Amino acid sequence: MNDSTETPVTIIGLGLMGQALAGAFLKAGHPTIVWNRTSSKADQLVAGGAQLAPTIGDALKAGSLTIICVTDYPALYELLGGDGVELDGTMLLNLTSGSSAQAREAARWAEQRGARYLDGAVMAIPSAIGTANAVILHSGPQADFEAHESALGALGTVAYLGADHGLASLYDVAGLAMMWSVLNAWLQGTAMLRTAGVDAATYAPFARQIATGVAEWLPGYAEQIDSGCFPAEVSALETDARAMEHLIEESEAVGVNAELPKLLKTMADRAIAAGHGKEQYPVLIEEFGKLRND
Repeated sequence: MNDSTETPVTIIGLGLMGQALAGAFLKAGHPTIVWNRTSSKADQLVAGGAQLAPTIGDALKAGSLTIICVTDYPALYELLGGDGVELDGTMLLNLTSGSSAQAREAARWAEQRGARYLDGAVMAIPSAIGTANAVILHSGPQADFEAHESALGALGTVAYLGADHGLASLYDVAGLAMMWSVLNAWLQGTAMLRTAGVDAATYAPFARQIATGVAEWLPGYAEQIDSGCFPAEVSALETDARAMEHLIEESEAVGVNAELPKLLKTMADRAIAAGHGKEQYPVLIEEFGKLRND
C-alpha cells in the first residue's frame, strides 16, 4: 500500500463534486492536477495550490491516480476517447454516476486500452467530502483499490465492495431506494398528523425512533432472505396486510394521498395469493425481485 501523501492525483471534471474532490486532496497534501473543459472552474483550486493541466492528455500523464467525475458516461467516453489521449498504464477511478451495466462496459473499454479501472460512487454531498461522513464506494480489482486506499482516504470513509465493477453503482441505487423509502414513509405520516394539527417537527422525533427500531430488524430479516425461510417470528404477512388496509382507510378518511400504502398492499396481496400469508414480511422479496409490466 502506498502511504505517501505525496502521491500525485489527477481530477478530471470540475463540477461541484469534482471541485470538492480536488480540494480534499489538496488539503491532505497531495500534489493535485486538475483539468476541465471550462478551465475557469479551476481558478480557485489553482489559487490553493493545484496544477491546471493544459490538456486532458497531460492531466492523465501527470497523476499516479486519475479520478474522473463528469456528467455521464457519454461524456466520459468523449473525453477519454479523444485524440491525443493515451490510457495505457493509467489508473482510472470513475466516480461518474450511472448504471451497473455502464460501469462494467466502461471497465471493459478502459482495460482494452491498457488502463486499470475502478468504478466508484460518492454517497455524500460535496460539502461533506474530506470528512468521515463522506462514504466513497469502490468496486473492481482489489489490488488496485489497496494500492491507492491510503490516498483515497483523503476523500472520506472508503469502502471496497468486490471485484465486480458494477457493485458500486448497485449499492448507490440501493442506498437511494432506502433514502426515498424512509423519507416517503415519514412524509405519509406527517401528512396524516397535520390533519390533526400536529406539525412535522413534533412528529419527527417519534418517526426517527420508529425508523431506528425498524433498522434493528434488518440483520435478522436478511438471514431469512438469504436462507429462503420466512417463519412468522414477529407477525405474519396477512396480519401486516390488515394493518396496511387500516393505513389506507385512515389516509383516505383524513383526505391524505393513499397511493403509497395501496401499492404496498397490492404487493402484499399478491404474495398472500401465492400462499405466503402465514410467512413473515421479508417474504415480499419475491415480489420485489419480479419485473412487472402490468
